[in-house]
Amino acid sequence: MGFLSLTPARIPSFAEVRGAFAASEALLLDRHGRVIHEMRVDPRMRRLQWVPLEEISPALRSAILRAEDRRFSSHHGVDWRSMAGALLASASPGSRRGASTITMQVASQVSRELEPRGGRRSLYQKLLQIRAALAMERSWTKSQILEAYLNFVTFRGELQGVAAAATSLFDRRPHGLNQIQSLVLASLIRAPNAGIPEVAARARALASGLGWTGEMEYIDNCARETLLHRYSIRHEASLAPHVAMQLFRNTGAGKTPRRGEIDTTLDADLQRYALESLRHHIMAVAPQNVRDGALLAVENQTGDVLAYVGNPGEVSSARFVDGVRALRQAGSTLKPFLYGAAFDRRILTPASLIDDSALDIPVPGGVYRPRNYDDEFHGLVSVRTALASSLNVPAVKTLNLVGVDNLVGMLWRLGFEELRSPDFYGPSLALGSADITLWDLVNAYRALANGGTWGSMRLVFEEELAQPRRVLTPAAAFLLSDILSDRESRSRTFSLESPLSTRFWTAVKTGTSKDMRDNWCVGYSDRYTVGVWVGNFSGEPMWNVSGVTGAAPVWLEVMNWLHRGTVSVPPAPPEGVVSKAVELADFGRVRKEWFVQGTEAARVGAASAHPRFRISYPAPGTVIALDPDIPAASQRVFFEAEPGGGDLRWLLNGEPVGSANSLVLWSPLKGRHHLALVDREEQILDSVEFEVRGNSAPVTER
Repeated sequence: MGFLSLTPARIPSFAEVRGAFAASEALLLDRHGRVIHEMRVDPRMRRLQWVPLEEISPALRSAILRAEDRRFSSHHGVDWRSMAGALLASASPGSRRGASTITMQVASQVSRELEPRGGRRSLYQKLLQIRAALAMERSWTKSQILEAYLNFVTFRGELQGVAAAATSLFDRRPHGLNQIQSLVLASLIRAPNAGIPEVAARARALASGLGWTGEMEYIDNCARETLLHRYSIRHEASLAPHVAMQLFRNTGAGKTPRRGEIDTTLDADLQRYALESLRHHIMAVAPQNVRDGALLAVENQTGDVLAYVGNPGEVSSARFVDGVRALRQAGSTLKPFLYGAAFDRRILTPASLIDDSALDIPVPGGVYRPRNYDDEFHGLVSVRTALASSLNVPAVKTLNLVGVDNLVGMLWRLGFEELRSPDFYGPSLALGSADITLWDLVNAYRALANGGTWGSMRLVFEEELAQPRRVLTPAAAFLLSDILSDRESRSRTFSLESPLSTRFWTAVKTGTSKDMRDNWCVGYSDRYTVGVWVGNFSGEPMWNVSGVTGAAPVWLEVMNWLHRGTVSVPPAPPEGVVSKAVELADFGRVRKEWFVQGTEAARVGAASAHPRFRISYPAPGTVIALDPDIPAASQRVFFEAEPGGGDLRWLLNGEPVGSANSLVLWSPLKGRHHLALVDREEQILDSVEFEVRGNSAPVTER
């Protein structure tokens, strides 16, 4: 086979090679195309982004051409004189001299057919390489060939390309390399893993050949300082490590790395501000045994995640833990959904009065006694005050009316997929005994901001969103938003001035779990929903950290940043919501209140809400077992209240079943049931939850 008959592999164009170039670092871009995070995804090598020739130090270009291919500008792909010298030298025992030009090396990089096998190329491959180099010189410019070479050549260890070498060895961009650094880099190419003396000697010889003799005395020090220490690449952008881990989680040993760039929904400016705000606050409360936190900010309308901070970075106790996705106890953050269920079922209105007094509930293993955060009871309070001020006893009583199963079902529909079955939870669910994630919590509050409609969130624009679903009626969502934005109603617990009080309209709720292990603040404006968690990933309790001092200050700072140039306006009342003046008789005043149409009340309080009325049977937590051997007509349950008198009625599972002034016999049905004692104005005086087990008896009479 003659030399001219050899057919080399097709030489791709310069544009094709540059377009196919893949760095070992993947880039996350924010919504404006700015790099927000760099992450290594290829464990086989270290290669950064392609560097144009004009952005590479002229000193490095000169040093490499002198060291590797001094006749590069004059030959046409093959240095025949150098090749002849190599052939003569190969006749001497132990002599090995290379003659590959820069063009020949680039041709080998872009064609797998020319890759050496077993460490050296065969004669046939060498001939193909020569033909490929000659062909490349006809279709590429010299500048393109040199640019490709500088981006492909290995300098040391896994460092491939001038960008990785300059960044890791000298912490500089390629355009900033000086003459001494250029000499050291150029001297590494022929033997990338050579020792310090050998590299220094080669660099001195190279300097002499270039006439750079004034730099001789600094070369040894530079070689020693550069090669003695372990190299590392300092990423220019490292703002979203946990998002990067999610989007590139299919990379690693044995898997094909996902390379290139990913456009995310994040905003680099907000991400940076949120991270710094969280880090600064965690450091401020560190003396109170607080080390970790997380933050999530979302656009209400689109579901685009604008800021995702998994932890405060270097001050965190566990930098690789993602606090946005970690399961933590919810605290009082679930209360709005509990009251929303009560509004939708027309069990309560914002004006309804609930007795905030001592409550004992039998549970397996003892008695459950809910307490308020201030360890005090406040007597009769409206639902508006109970929710806005986050009172605990009214929430537990409301759960008895709504039912654990109904609340869990609603939370499932709101996206809390980690919740267990209703049988797992007891009355403490009203106070947030469930484990949830910040991701799910923020999206649930976003559903309130969107009028009760739940939709999925996204981190990348091309992500397919789930079909939106209605979870709460627009009326119930409006009532909740109005209550959570009511500064006066929350003042009983949080005072009028607190981090929850913004200069623009927002609806916000805090939460603190048992023993102060978790602290939350989540709320929304007309455009954004922001959630913050503060605590310790280890589960260790914080010391005297409340909702106002824990997560709320960070929430306020981020919400202020989002609205630094825009206002936020309250939502308009939807159809089916009416405003009516209501007399709070026991408080001696009249106020305007919002109601779901059909539940309006002109007056609440007075004797109808007197706390002396209570359900005497069934007791809370009663279990009634049906006997299959007893006729169904003989198995009835009676409801009893004390003292008698008054215009009182029974509500069973939200439906009227009769007057409390006469004996009510009810045919029991299998399942959990919620019994409430109400007055003529639908004010709840007492409520219990009980269960019927066994085969249900048919309902034939009352």
